[in-house]
Amino acid sequence: MSIACLAFTEKGMKLARLLANELGATAERSGHPLTLRAWTEKHFHSDRALIYVGAVGIAVRAVAPFVQSKTTDPAVVVVDECAQFAVPLLSGHLGGANDLARKVAKICGAQPVITTATDSNGIFAVDEWARCQQCAVLHAPRIRNVSGALLAGQPVRIKSEMPVEGTPPQNVHLVEDGPYDVYVGLAPQPESVLWLVPQIVVLGIGCRKATPCRALENAFTAFGLTPQAVCAVASIDLKAQEGGLLEFCRNHDWMLQTYSAAELAQAEGTFTPSAFVEKTTGVDNVCERAAVLCSGGILVKPKTAGGGITLAAAVKPYRMDWRFHNEW
Repeated sequence: MSIACLAFTEKGMKLARLLANELGATAERSGHPLTLRAWTEKHFHSDRALIYVGAVGIAVRAVAPFVQSKTTDPAVVVVDECAQFAVPLLSGHLGGANDLARKVAKICGAQPVITTATDSNGIFAVDEWARCQQCAVLHAPRIRNVSGALLAGQPVRIKSEMPVEGTPPQNVHLVEDGPYDVYVGLAPQPESVLWLVPQIVVLGIGCRKATPCRALENAFTAFGLTPQAVCAVASIDLKAQEGGLLEFCRNHDWMLQTYSAAELAQAEGTFTPSAFVEKTTGVDNVCERAAVLCSGGILVKPKTAGGGITLAAAVKPYRMDWRFHNEW
């Protein structure tokens, strides 16, 4: 995903081009050729962030029809054409608009105008931390409870299945058991807990020729893995053009990585062998080997098989820290 900039005047276009050049973004002028609404609709649904060079009111009216959720909306930043202020308008934490506004301000000499309560008070922002640590956020309504507790000076308990380097922020406590407010890991959690899911899982897949997407979806559901944890799908190169597999990956916005039988054979570890798979593909296991090879990590869910589909999961090496601001 990319960043898209829109300006309304020639002076604004000069600033938009500067920002686009520094951020690797695109820059367009409203009405050339798309109208404000058409440009916003196009980029709101396809880009990581939108930057409007102009008035806040114009941007507010432009994005209003498309706003859905803090977990899915892109970052929206407004900077005036004189480059005095950079204002994060939408998705300040999860979308990264606060950090983008800081970056924009640094590029053009503007003053970032950050209004989120945790930032204004210098408090740890758990949702911004999730984004910086490459975690998906589930049970997002609980963000308010966690932030509210920290703003009130109350303790927040975090249970993490992953190592977290450094010293926790004020009033944040890592716990190993007992009640907790935030969970970091892959195990399903009740909705009373803010669940942060590290996006570090590679899903290994083997399947018969012409396996439909629907069958893969059903197998994945039965596999019991949180979709938000998956960052890629891996298989043998014989499946690189499988329509059902490609549709499955496309539906979830997952990259498909494939390997030759010789490459799969070089994967390190102990795998579940199959004489049939070896006779068919030239290697004794596809799903486990592909997952491990693509992840560079370890197998966490071994092969399951059914209906001509095999699935396995491996996790990438991953460590966390307490950083919750991240440069674009």
